[in-house]
Amino acid sequence: MFTVYGVFTVVFCAFLTAEAQTPSPAPAPCSIKSNTSCAECLQIVSCLWCIPTRQCLDYPVRTILPPRSVCPLNEARWGLCWINFQILIITMSVLAGVIIIAIFICCFCCCKCERIGNKRDDAKLARQAGARNSRQKARRVEMQLRHDEIRQKYGLAKDNPYSRMDNK
Repeated sequence: MFTVYGVFTVVFCAFLTAEAQTPSPAPAPCSIKSNTSCAECLQIVSCLWCIPTRQCLDYPVRTILPPRSVCPLNEARWGLCWINFQILIITMSVLAGVIIIAIFICCFCCCKCERIGNKRDDAKLARQAGARNSRQKARRVEMQLRHDEIRQKYGLAKDNPYSRMDNK
């Protein structure tokens, strides 16, 4: 009886042998496109076109940017013929700077707005507390008036609240 792992192993081994049997095409060397046009050279993704020498070179992948000995930076083309490496680097740097500044501004605004929101909440809570205190004072005065009316009705009212209660 087959298990799931056994079936998976058989399918995986069959896939690996099928992969091993399919030969991958060898990349075309860029040097055969030299002394042609920029568009023909850049059809191969790994190629770099140098305008002054009209050479199609393998892109130096070990360095991020092609060294000046290979081709001057402002004369090198990669990907598209109209994209200048120097302008591309400057544009990407400016865009990265703008994005970083925008992130800092967003963070600053969020922190500032949060603090303003807390001040607003604090002011709102203070207003609500003041309103509660004034309602409580009004209720206390109203209650005191009712108690005084009841005392007066039953003859318990004192003319001087500070005098001692005398038994009569």
